[in-house]
Amino acid sequence: MCGIAGIFDVRERRAIDSAALSRMNESQHHRGPDETGLHTEPGVGLAHKRLSIIDLATGQQPLFNEDGSVAVVFNGEIYNYKQLIAELTALGHHFRTRSDTEVIVHAWEAWGERCVDRFRGMFAFALWDRNQQTLFLARDRLGVKPLYYAFLADGYLLFGSELKALLAHGGLPQQMDPCAVEEYFALGYIPEPRTIFSAARKLPPAHTLTVRRGAPLPQPTAYWDVRFTLDNRLSANEAAAQLLERLRESVRLRMVSEVPLGAFLSGGVDSSAVVAAMAQESDSPVNTCAIAFADPAYDESRYAQMVAERYRTRHFVDRVESKDFDLIDTLAHHYDEPYADSSAIPTYRVCQLARRHVTVALSGDGGDENFGGYRRYRLHLFEERLRRGLPLAVRRPIFGLLGRAYPKADWAPRVLRAKSTLQALARDSVEAYFHSVSILRDDMRRQLYSNAFRARLSGYNAIEVFRRHARQANPEDPLALIQYLDLKTYLVGDINTKVDRASMAHSLEVREPLMDHPLVEWLASLPSELKMRGGEGKWLLKRALEPHLPHAVLYRPKMGFAVPLASWFRGPLRERVRQVVLSDALGDTGFFNRQALQRLVDQHQAGMRDHSAPLWAVLMFEAFLRNVMGAEGSGVSAQRLAG
Repeated sequence: MCGIAGIFDVRERRAIDSAALSRMNESQHHRGPDETGLHTEPGVGLAHKRLSIIDLATGQQPLFNEDGSVAVVFNGEIYNYKQLIAELTALGHHFRTRSDTEVIVHAWEAWGERCVDRFRGMFAFALWDRNQQTLFLARDRLGVKPLYYAFLADGYLLFGSELKALLAHGGLPQQMDPCAVEEYFALGYIPEPRTIFSAARKLPPAHTLTVRRGAPLPQPTAYWDVRFTLDNRLSANEAAAQLLERLRESVRLRMVSEVPLGAFLSGGVDSSAVVAAMAQESDSPVNTCAIAFADPAYDESRYAQMVAERYRTRHFVDRVESKDFDLIDTLAHHYDEPYADSSAIPTYRVCQLARRHVTVALSGDGGDENFGGYRRYRLHLFEERLRRGLPLAVRRPIFGLLGRAYPKADWAPRVLRAKSTLQALARDSVEAYFHSVSILRDDMRRQLYSNAFRARLSGYNAIEVFRRHARQANPEDPLALIQYLDLKTYLVGDINTKVDRASMAHSLEVREPLMDHPLVEWLASLPSELKMRGGEGKWLLKRALEPHLPHAVLYRPKMGFAVPLASWFRGPLRERVRQVVLSDALGDTGFFNRQALQRLVDQHQAGMRDHSAPLWAVLMFEAFLRNVMGAEGSGVSAQRLAG
């Protein structure tokens, strides 16, 4: 795994600022501490930080073709590179290395922009073709690896694996995008293609960007999408057998490494499935790493231990305590923009633990999205049956009124907490799902924002992100619709971002077998009743794994990889939370209603409401202001933040 960065003169062939290029590269040293590569020529600068995994001796980058006219800097792994080497060699191409990186330059020569269709893996790369005066940027299908870019007013294009590389250049305008702030407080992350800065963008997953010198500035182009056809009519037994075969193949491909390799083991179904497949593919014990919590309500370590004992893994466990709140500034530094998933804390710690023993770790990420595992899916399908019984024109006024009238009762037993369900029944499917995953729902965001900031938004609502993706989805099947939305938003913006930054902070490569795109395509062809049946999520996966994993692991209530924020904020972190949320750094931005911030803290700490997720979002925003924007004491001006 690596970090890439670069500068491209879109207009002419002006000299590249080597010092700026070096700063961009060094800002990502953690992504690749093993080697540094820099290349400049008139109008182009390419930079690379290498974490050596495959072809340790000859895989240095930038890597060139035979005559030096094509160069690439690459972050990721192409798992089918050996097959592609054979295919490209038969076409007359000559390889000087054994690395997957060299496949990219020859694939470009053979197939041009469609080369990405041939790659199976996780990747973000920038390729320079001198003869065509073209820079080609590409990102993998599921967005495992990140790629940021910005077109500057002076005619230069910047790109990098992390936003900090663009900031290190010194020429990126740092005005915040008000719409990105709205998306952050709705979702807890900033979804593609926005970044927190108006001037920078994320290249979306499964997209390329072809920039030709002297041509008009381009827009990203999609090269792949997952289609939920749901038309593969296998029996349950046939589907289970094929699933195990496909899972083992995906895991086997990801076990190719010239450095120590292991796996995360949370004790959940997905990571346990990956470890079981690894054990069956390995002649030696698998290295596994788990996180434990002092609070038993959040602790899954005993289930991880069951799997570790069954497969006789070399198992390592670390513990997360409330003092890990001190990680907040570390996280803000690594994420570069506001990011509010508190599971970043245990993820950071499990990556830290894993790196002591391995350089590559396999994870179970992507399982919930692809197999239908989230608890919210079950609730959404229940609500959807009710929604489809009445037209929206009837539901909206009736259930809207009931939802407004019914009291909010976080403290009550779940059966009495009907306010959210009533509100959901007043909405259409996309709107209802958006609100079910929102950190702060519409009414809370309206209260949180100042009048001036609401004016800046000009009516924009983050639900537009979901609306845009829903237009490309299968709207007829309710489970397929929300799976597609999660694959496009939550998986990329939250899960993949979390794992990439946490792992790269420790120079650890993480591979995701459950995001293998042929597996994703196959799962999307299966009927939804094989994914959720009788209220049981991941039905097919669990059935297939019954001979391979303990029943207690497969069929226990889902816990998630979370931390006990609610109790932390009322207990050991009580005063610290109050000080941060009510600080001048937040208030002086002009974004927030100070009285609303005060209510969040007061209601949560009085036990009236559980505002732990909104409070964490506010805390991480404040940490971003201090660690990235340099806000101290009186904060930074609202004009600079949202100019």
